[in-house]
Amino acid sequence: MLKIFNTLTRKKEEFVPLKAPQVTMYVCGPTVYNYIHIGNARSAVVFDTIRRYLQYRGYQVQFVSNFTDVDDKIIKAAREQELTPQQIVNKYIAAYQEDMAALNVLPATLNPRATENMADIISFIEDLISKGYAYESAGDVYYRARKFAYYGQLSGQDIDDLELGASQRTNDMDTIKKEDPIDFALWKKAPTHEISWDSPWSKGRPGWHIECSVMATKYLGKTIDIHGGGEDLVFPHHENEIAQSETHTGQQFVRYWMHNGFVTIGSDNEKMSKSLGNFVTVHELLQQVDAQVLRLFMASTQYRRPIQYSDANLQEAQSNLQHLQTAAQNLSFRLQDDDFNEFNAQIQSHLEAIEQHFIAHMDDDFNVQNGLSDIYELMRLMNQYATAEQVNQKNINNLLDKFSELLQIFGIEFVTNPQLNHQIETLIQKRDAARDQKNFAESDALRDQLLKMGIILEDTPQGTRWRKK
Repeated sequence: MLKIFNTLTRKKEEFVPLKAPQVTMYVCGPTVYNYIHIGNARSAVVFDTIRRYLQYRGYQVQFVSNFTDVDDKIIKAAREQELTPQQIVNKYIAAYQEDMAALNVLPATLNPRATENMADIISFIEDLISKGYAYESAGDVYYRARKFAYYGQLSGQDIDDLELGASQRTNDMDTIKKEDPIDFALWKKAPTHEISWDSPWSKGRPGWHIECSVMATKYLGKTIDIHGGGEDLVFPHHENEIAQSETHTGQQFVRYWMHNGFVTIGSDNEKMSKSLGNFVTVHELLQQVDAQVLRLFMASTQYRRPIQYSDANLQEAQSNLQHLQTAAQNLSFRLQDDDFNEFNAQIQSHLEAIEQHFIAHMDDDFNVQNGLSDIYELMRLMNQYATAEQVNQKNINNLLDKFSELLQIFGIEFVTNPQLNHQIETLIQKRDAARDQKNFAESDALRDQLLKMGIILEDTPQGTRWRKK
């Protein structure tokens, strides 16, 4: 039984989709004005892992993640880089997609953009005004937060505390325009020289929060199963989404709210963010670190916990990935054996027990740490079987297939390049022949050539094996 911690109720709940086996899932995407940093990428990796596990458990996931493609930050970046806002958006959407592909994040079912849904956004706001939950003020439109009975429930905050905090955040002009400090913007009048759209209230652009409400309900329905994002989005973004959406539809907006923990950095575990200037972009890091190492680093901590970015933790992920690759490679070498023993039922039983433990751990709010421990147990079984005197081809294939299937949930795939593998195997055969002829100079030269290609050789009783450096 899969259980998910629901931020709204603050407890683990049995996961029951609205229309099983279909699952609707919306995850807040990036504002595309720069390269994403590790903190942004963690959210993408977390919810990709969750999506993959749901699919492994037999669900059909409709996954929508938006692009915020109109924003003050985009306009500022366009001005600084002497590009149009559209050019900035296209540049960084392409960069985001390149980074996600490198991290083996599955493409979304749909990546809607705010600018492509402007008519729907305006219509949505008009409905909120007609119901008395929103009002126009000097070309802007605001939502009456206090009018929504459950405002503050998601973040667990009292309305009076929210009023105090809002009065400290808003500037004098906002205070003049608002009926109440906690009211939030649905539409903002734009300066004449900036990108804008015609509306009944002014030439302007939408507030940030309204975009996700419109796109989530438009593409996934009035009630969606899972809505995800970083924990920094709980308030005000997701709090505002609930108020807007449920006012508009009259129905529950989200059944399960999920929020991932921060990526921290430094000895004081400070949150990584662009505003603090302590971030590392994925674009930069992928030039130094193997993408699968980075993926394993981010996928190996339970999603609600913070994760510390450090060289030591990246090194640990690299070491773990190498052990996993070596286990798969060592066992696959046994497929080259000429003789196979009869099928070993005990091996198969052990494999099935490991998978059941894996499911039990992942069903507990996606406990990836314990789930990976089960995969490491499978790795140990594979290593033991790889050195057994006699093996069976069916056992080997079953072990490798299950190993691959479970690792793919974490986005880890050992993709081979047949052409490169053939070149490596040819060089190894030449080296083995040189060793047999006691031509150690040539043998050493071939080993050095392979080492320059990033290939490490291991001489074993079963023959020469290789792994990537």
